[in-house]
Amino acid sequence: MVDLSVEIIVSEILTRVPAKVVGRSKCVCKEWCALLSTQEFLRVHANRSLNSSNQRILFVGDHSISVHPINVQSGVYGPSTIVSFPFNDISIHSHLNGLLCLHLNNTSELLLWNPITRAYKHLSKPDCHGFFEHNSDTIGLYMDAYDDYKVLHVKCRCRAFVVSIYSRKIDSRRNIHFITEPEYVNPTFSWSTGTLCCDTLYFTVASAMLEIKMW
Repeated sequence: MVDLSVEIIVSEILTRVPAKVVGRSKCVCKEWCALLSTQEFLRVHANRSLNSSNQRILFVGDHSISVHPINVQSGVYGPSTIVSFPFNDISIHSHLNGLLCLHLNNTSELLLWNPITRAYKHLSKPDCHGFFEHNSDTIGLYMDAYDDYKVLHVKCRCRAFVVSIYSRKIDSRRNIHFITEPEYVNPTFSWSTGTLCCDTLYFTVASAMLEIKMW
């Protein structure tokens, strides 16, 4: 019997397993944790996860999500797994790479949720960072150049924008300077959820007069 080196196990086996298994494997030892956290491993794992055998399609209902494996080439999907939402009375505001950004309607909190692993992360803090208002806030999700998952939160408060970016990698939030047309701060304007295209987030801004702008 041939013993496999740690490098072979990581590069040829663990790059092909689901993300949930990778997360558990980081607990084996410090060496595994370090190897599974490198940018090269994350890049290879992400590329191999794009194989049709690893793709899933979600059908969202009022109280649960139906998860189906799907063959991208044929368009055929397999038997479903029913996943309940982690909380009652929620709204889905955005999604990217399998993660959903949810709004808890009762408390105005935001959270990221992975319906495959059932794991979730609260984005709202006691200092009111991350709390979402339906009529004046919007959300955009994107990945930066370092493969860090980011949540852009645009808030309109007292006729001024307060914009923050949450980093999933370091679990922190920072405010950024935001420049846009002054009239867009007017409460008569509404902003759509951000759409990611070619590494840029786009928002549709519409007024009560049905005038539409792209930011």
